Amino acid sequence: MDHISIAVQVLRPEAVMPRYMSDLAAGMDLHAALKWPLTLKPGERALVPTGLAMAIPPGYEGQVRPRSGLALKHGVSLVNAPGTIDADYRGEIGIILINYGQDDFTIKPGDRIAQMVIGRVLQARFRQVDSLEETRRGSGGFGHTGFREELDHS
Repeated sequence: MDHISIAVQVLRPEAVMPRYMSDLAAGMDLHAALKWPLTLKPGERALVPTGLAMAIPPGYEGQVRPRSGLALKHGVSLVNAPGTIDADYRGEIGIILINYGQDDFTIKPGDRIAQMVIGRVLQARFRQVDSLEETRRGSGGFGHTGFREELDHS
């Protein structure tokens, strides 16, 4: 398995260093760096600090994703999943949690609130053209991937 080195700055005394919970885990756990518990009412969202800043190397990103256990057991997820941490960002990583559940959900200091996967990044170079190459799908929008095929067989 490949590894890269990521410098992590601890910004709050409550911060917990990210870590993989198994040898082959793709995502590392991120923890809530809170001084006291935070309760989210149903439908409520909050920016939860991790107390960490990272220097992700160029050519990589941090993909912040929900924890499946929180989603299944409590209906708690991320508003912007997946979130992206760019290689040039040096501020504190915050997790935007939302309570989709029916009950209040309390986040305690040190709780695992999200996971982060490090992914490679490829930047595109865009060039303007007068027209695009035709494809079978053409300009069919959302939900139209089988539309032309259905017309051909009727």
